[in-house]
Amino acid sequence: MYQVGDKVVHPMHGAGIVESIVTKKVNGVVRDYYTLKLPVRAMLVMIPVDNCEEIGVRPVVDSELAEKVLAAFPSIEVNMTQSWNRRYRENMERLKSGDLFEVARVVKGLMIRDNQRGLSTGERKMLHSAKQILISEIVLSQSCSYEDVERSINGALA
Repeated sequence: MYQVGDKVVHPMHGAGIVESIVTKKVNGVVRDYYTLKLPVRAMLVMIPVDNCEEIGVRPVVDSELAEKVLAAFPSIEVNMTQSWNRRYRENMERLKSGDLFEVARVVKGLMIRDNQRGLSTGERKMLHSAKQILISEIVLSQSCSYEDVERSINGALA
């Protein structure tokens, strides 16, 4: 169980800090929820305490692993399927995995595709979300600025 002040990652929303643990009645069921404050989007996410493991909520990676992801970004292998709907499904599965390297793979693949051919609206939204998920975790892990991490990722493709 997480405590107030813990840094955690929601696979589909990114990294944040547990702001509080509240008890709420939703659809007639009383449950405890973590209130997660996401600094990047200035958004509050409520996660049922009982479902955290099932959802894939996990602690933020340590600074060393975050540095490895940033250092490995230029050399991450990317092979994107030509079929946009299959590519979308594969990328969504990678994001849901919560694995920081898989999120980085999605970001890099979509950035390359965007530079070469452009992206559909759905993939553009996915790229935006994946970037925020990746950057938010690195920011909380390394205590650096969003802009610095974004510059580093963008520069890795140049």
